[in-house]
Amino acid sequence: MDFQLTAEQLQLKKSLREFSEREILPHVMKWDEANRFPLETVKELGRMGVLGMIFPAEYGGAGLGYVEYVIAIEELSRVDGSVGIIVAAHNSLCSNHIFLAGNEEQRKKYIPKLATGEWIGAWGLTEPNSGSDAGGARMSAVREGRKGGWVLNGTKTFITNGSHADVAVVIAVTDKTANTHGLSAFVVEKGTKGFRPGKKENKLGLRASDTSELIFEDCHVPDDALVGGEGQGFIDSMRVLDGGRISIAALGLGMAQGAYEAALKYAKQRHQFGKAISEFQAIQWKLADMATEIDAARLLTMRAASMKDAGMKTTQESSMAKLYAGEVAVKCANECVQIHGGYGFIKDYPAEKFYRDVKLCTIGEGTSEIQRLVIARQLLKD
Repeated sequence: MDFQLTAEQLQLKKSLREFSEREILPHVMKWDEANRFPLETVKELGRMGVLGMIFPAEYGGAGLGYVEYVIAIEELSRVDGSVGIIVAAHNSLCSNHIFLAGNEEQRKKYIPKLATGEWIGAWGLTEPNSGSDAGGARMSAVREGRKGGWVLNGTKTFITNGSHADVAVVIAVTDKTANTHGLSAFVVEKGTKGFRPGKKENKLGLRASDTSELIFEDCHVPDDALVGGEGQGFIDSMRVLDGGRISIAALGLGMAQGAYEAALKYAKQRHQFGKAISEFQAIQWKLADMATEIDAARLLTMRAASMKDAGMKTTQESSMAKLYAGEVAVKCANECVQIHGGYGFIKDYPAEKFYRDVKLCTIGEGTSEIQRLVIARQLLKD
């Protein structure tokens, strides 16, 4: 189901599928095994405009919308979720926080470099003791009286693109007495004294995606590093996540599609009891459920993307798409392994990698439990 895509959107889908199968697919397992960040491929996506899809041409972006963005993330993730999440975090989180909350000077300084892939971006909200409770952040930003500017101290953890980021947007406490209203956002460039990447995580899945700590030790940044108003960091982060959750829905959607296609192909090829296993009703029902739920996830995701493009608030719809697509991805990857049987448990087939990769979709950018809370709060508002 192509959600009534335009001719241009269909061409985008086709070109990104061809790119993914030509430039990414041959390297997927090598990158995964080596825990290797595919920097050259990411840079090439930057040259293609994929790293700045949702930003206007005046800032070096492609001037496209969230529907096109979903198409791109889905097609990349259908082949390798690691590449999908690298692009998603770069676009939706780091770059989009600057675009949404930054002033014109900050937009002109950072977005063109990020949109073209000259710079890689990261976004830091999570801390070792602050995950689902984002308002429980402890990283501090204190005004520097003599020099002006701010001094940052603390650690961010589970940061996508962390080790490779040329610039990061991070959330810090500027007023300890104001709870979430005491959080502010800062943009920090690589090479700033007192700022460095920390431990690179050794992960279950999405292993070619770099997930690292960001460490700040008496890191001095100028006054113009503040993104948005002082005390607006949490509010702006929630706005950023409304868009980010659409991209994670697309990530899950792409991996679910990849797992389904792998299962369908194998079911037609594998023979048992004298016929292809695709002829057995037990397998047919698995495939039917996978295809149906993927279509439902795509419709939810495209609805949220279309609303975003129309300038509408999407808090509920983004969370619904992210929740459902993430859960569907886990189910489809599980069934993909089951249909492959013993071969689903070995690395010669793509089933085991999808199985490892998809679980992040129910955790990152708000767990499934948090999505249900967000949806329920929206439903109960009136």
